Amino acid sequence: MENFNLFTIKDRNSLLKVRKGESKFGEHVHLLPKLTNIYDDIVNLDVDYVIFGISEDIGVYANHGKPGTYTAWENSLNFLLNTQNNKQNGGKRVLILGDLSYDNDRKRLLSLDLDKKKNLAEVRTFVETIDKDVTYLVSSIVRAGKTTIIIGGGHNNSYGNIKGTALAKNGRINVVNLDAHTDFRPEEGRHSGNGFSYAYAEGFLKRYFIFGLHENYTSDKLFKTLKKIKHISYNTYESLEVKNDTDFKSQLDFALNYISEKTFGIEIDCDAIENMPSSAKSPSGFSTKQARQFVNHFASHKNASYLHICEAAPKKKTDAKVGKFISYLITDFIRANGN
Repeated sequence: MENFNLFTIKDRNSLLKVRKGESKFGEHVHLLPKLTNIYDDIVNLDVDYVIFGISEDIGVYANHGKPGTYTAWENSLNFLLNTQNNKQNGGKRVLILGDLSYDNDRKRLLSLDLDKKKNLAEVRTFVETIDKDVTYLVSSIVRAGKTTIIIGGGHNNSYGNIKGTALAKNGRINVVNLDAHTDFRPEEGRHSGNGFSYAYAEGFLKRYFIFGLHENYTSDKLFKTLKKIKHISYNTYESLEVKNDTDFKSQLDFALNYISEKTFGIEIDCDAIENMPSSAKSPSGFSTKQARQFVNHFASHKNASYLHICEAAPKKKTDAKVGKFISYLITDFIRANGN
């Protein structure tokens, strides 16, 4: 693949911090010696989970958002590899595949003035290239019988996750999304705010549950749209954590019941986590503990097919906060899903 970087032994060793008397997660993960055809390369590999990254923020920029999400993959990988390998964390079940990146185009695209319609159209058209790459990767991994973990990029990549899984499964899938926003905006050209609406319109997404929607950042028009579509359900952060109309645990059960009758994906938008460095950082949101409980709850179901963690935008001062958080979510998913 033109935009794919294989994660190599050299890459791993440059990040791994080995200590005497300890065994690190990264010492036990599988790596591919070379990349020929992804399906053929992994179908007979003795792993359950395939992790890959998406190093891009073009989809966020296409939504008039703040760039920065392209750094999350490398940042989180550093912390994941140096997690302790023990009875609870088994690296031997994991393949670190590599990442999609678009460095040759990113700088130019992010310099364009989006107030000009021609430039906006160009950036949004490029997001379709990312869509195709993500779809191909996810579809290949799922067809090979593995569970996918996708890290980084904007929430535009939900589209490729859903489409790729649906194509591999030969049918529509369901999704639960921990998010402050619906990302179900109009089909006006691809960007980070309409991955789910495109996937639904094109027949890849069946049931969609939005967990923790922020009432302050959802338009009245969008609320009316959600109400009209019978295959969408949601709760709001305010109902859960401010007005206490319902409680977190019961809503976890309700959402799981809504989407778990068939294959489903788990989407985590870091905008939903309080003070998490992200493309739309918020002072109000779920705690990191709640996010971990969310992943654990849904990953434990047999129909959970993938985990996608997106919109995180770490900088030098926040590397540890973001990287450790994402590595916790990854290992929580693997622990819950494998039991």
